[in-house]
Amino acid sequence: MLFLFVSIIFSCNNDDDIIPVCDTVTNISSNAITNNSATLTWETTSTSATYTLEYGVSGFALGSGTTISESDTGAQLINLQANTTYDVYIQTVCSSSNISLHTDVYSFTTALPNVATEFKPILSEMNLFVGNLENLQITPLAFEYNLNTTLFSDYAHKQRIIALPEETSMEFDGDGLPIFPDHTVIAKTFYYNTDERDLSLGRTIIETRILIKLNGAWETGDYKWNEEQTDAVLDLAGSTLPITWIDASGSSNSTTYKIPSNTDCFTCHNSNNDIIPIGPKLRSMNFEINGVNQLEQFISNQQLTGLSSSSSVRVLPNWEDTSLPLETRARAYMDINCAHCHIPGGTCADESTLNLAFETPLEESNIVEQSVVIDYRVSFYSEGLSMPFIGTTMRHTEGLNLIQEYMNTL
Repeated sequence: MLFLFVSIIFSCNNDDDIIPVCDTVTNISSNAITNNSATLTWETTSTSATYTLEYGVSGFALGSGTTISESDTGAQLINLQANTTYDVYIQTVCSSSNISLHTDVYSFTTALPNVATEFKPILSEMNLFVGNLENLQITPLAFEYNLNTTLFSDYAHKQRIIALPEETSMEFDGDGLPIFPDHTVIAKTFYYNTDERDLSLGRTIIETRILIKLNGAWETGDYKWNEEQTDAVLDLAGSTLPITWIDASGSSNSTTYKIPSNTDCFTCHNSNNDIIPIGPKLRSMNFEINGVNQLEQFISNQQLTGLSSSSSVRVLPNWEDTSLPLETRARAYMDINCAHCHIPGGTCADESTLNLAFETPLEESNIVEQSVVIDYRVSFYSEGLSMPFIGTTMRHTEGLNLIQEYMNTL
């Protein structure tokens, strides 16, 4: 009888030779996120492992991103784009032949870029806006302000914004200009709607004027927008641009718009040979917008400190409010359009006895004594002779009628 013996041999390894599975990391988190960097940390059960990170702009395909290796449970990602969402995948490397699966995607978004506090060659580099520049969407690091009564600039519309350094504020200093901290940026963008009756037809943005406060002094710069409306270039020499628009009545209008030079900026912003802002005086901003007082909003947002209530600040009236007395409206108009030059310390202080600040009593303003001259100088447009001296290329019909009506009462 033939016996067939089958020998089955089982090979049993020592428990010490079992290689544990290389686990993926857990609890990924991010902190210290800036506009160009972020720090990531994670937890792991593997010891003596290293880690491979691959990252890129959200939606990138694995294998096409940036790869770095780390020996610790943390990594700093640098040279990132501001205001951008990034995806990150991490693998644990226990050995060259024992690598974990990728983690699920982890995403984070970098911070907004800081508003520049020096004049850059192009406006987009100032970081005052986010998204497509032509939309004029203000960065959350700045805020819009408006004036109760406005300066005439050939019927152009204006967007006004202020960017304060982080953790600072405007400080109350009476009814006039607040105290702005160093590195404050004030910007005003001028544009015309193609047709005031239909805003969907678009607009033409002309210029963005900027003031920056450095070492206690204000500096000026002006950005001229390109025809494509994609950006604006720093232009200190000034220039002209033909512009046409249709007003609310359906009438077609045209002018040769003048973008001021830096010298022109100094002419209007001069106070005792120092450059100062003109518009953002507290009395000019003390009014309601959509049912909310603007100064109260600044106080609530901690953008304005040293003031508990807007009720303690005077108001520069709106010259277009026909319910107000004629003198009130005319004096308000002259304040915003003329007083930056016709005031002690202004550009015209040595050439004129007029003091056109709204709060100046009539008997001290010299308006009555100069009423005939005022009427004449605003009644026509002639560069270098008519008033305002610069900043416009045409008569302001509504303003002219108001001033002449008031002069006739004196």
